[in-house]
Amino acid sequence: MNYQEAINFIENSHKFGMRLGLENSYKLLELLGNPQDKLKFIHVAGTNGKGSVCSFISNTLKEQGYKVGLYTSPYLETFTERIRLNGNNIPEEDVARIITIMKDKIEQMAVEGHPYPTEFEIETAMAFYYYCEQEADYVVLEVGLGGRYDATNVIKSPLASVIVSLSLDHIGVLGDTLGKIAYEKAGIIKEDSITVVYKQQAEAEEVIKEVCKEKNSKYIEADFKHLEIKKSDIHSQIFDCTILGEKFENMEIKLIGDHQVNNAVLALTVIKVLKDERNIEISEEAIRRGFLNTAWPGRIEKIKDNPVFIIDGAHNEDGAKSLSKALDKHFKGRKMTLLIGMLKDKDIDSVLSLLMDKFDKVITTTPNSDRAISCEELKDKVQKYVDDVIAIPNIEDAVKYTLENAKDDDIIISAGSLYMIGTVRTLVK
Repeated sequence: MNYQEAINFIENSHKFGMRLGLENSYKLLELLGNPQDKLKFIHVAGTNGKGSVCSFISNTLKEQGYKVGLYTSPYLETFTERIRLNGNNIPEEDVARIITIMKDKIEQMAVEGHPYPTEFEIETAMAFYYYCEQEADYVVLEVGLGGRYDATNVIKSPLASVIVSLSLDHIGVLGDTLGKIAYEKAGIIKEDSITVVYKQQAEAEEVIKEVCKEKNSKYIEADFKHLEIKKSDIHSQIFDCTILGEKFENMEIKLIGDHQVNNAVLALTVIKVLKDERNIEISEEAIRRGFLNTAWPGRIEKIKDNPVFIIDGAHNEDGAKSLSKALDKHFKGRKMTLLIGMLKDKDIDSVLSLLMDKFDKVITTTPNSDRAISCEELKDKVQKYVDDVIAIPNIEDAVKYTLENAKDDDIIISAGSLYMIGTVRTLVK
């Protein structure tokens, strides 16, 4: 099997949909020799900020000299970016080789009467197999959806379970209240473990604390009270903070937005826990280098100058609030154009209500997903807020039109579905 055949094999498993439950993952991994049991994990769940937090942690460990796996989803531009080792995407030939091995095991499962694994179950098992084979020292593991029944939750005892900022998302699957969503995310908390948590709303915090109590897991909350942002522009941010009694001064990150400083504080808290509670050697120099070198594509990321072109995966209320705040901070009073595409199952109305008053012109397009809302339907929604709206179905045509109609001093923002902004990023860069 070559790389493209392997990708086709993975994508064809999409027809088996999404399955909540771990039995199939356990079976597939058992046939592969249970590679996940030979690895050390930092497991990260939540709604907003998972990727950034994972990236801060993995980069810091890499700077210390460890071999570090980073597993995230979805991808922006190429499938292989989901499975990284020390910042490098899994080689295409390794995808082909491992999927060839897995295909035989999956066929064996079918013969034995087990359900066919889903796309995410196959991808997660492949990541575990690859990291085990490569003898990774640590794996920073991002949950796909929820936590309790997510395929990543087959791991036994992570070094830390991390829960980032929670908001209402995937309500059809995870529940329609913050409490229900928190319960699903808290499903990654294991017995006699350590849980590091972003400061949550009271309803979610209560649920997470209760699960920690039941599991005898030490609850550690990131402290934002001693945080001071000293510099913030579209190039970098510098801040001071105190983490579990240790002061960090002039920490610099290149990610944009106040929320990214909060994500950095949460990641610093996890790193402090790894040092103090798990006795992992991590120097301050490695932390500073790791944080400064962290880039997370598609999260308020500037991809062009003249005109300034920024992409952001703001597809829910919290994401839209963060983007709105950043736009007010850095571009208030400037002429701005929005290129947007979204999925039907997102809280489209909340996103639009938070963002539309920033823009003079809006171009709607249709993401490459069977879950996408059409550009015409989205245009109808946007016209409640903005007069100058045009719908262009094809993303490439939409990007071309947006750039051709912008002046050098304009600001272009492309936001919404990650399925769309990955394509936009490729086209613009």
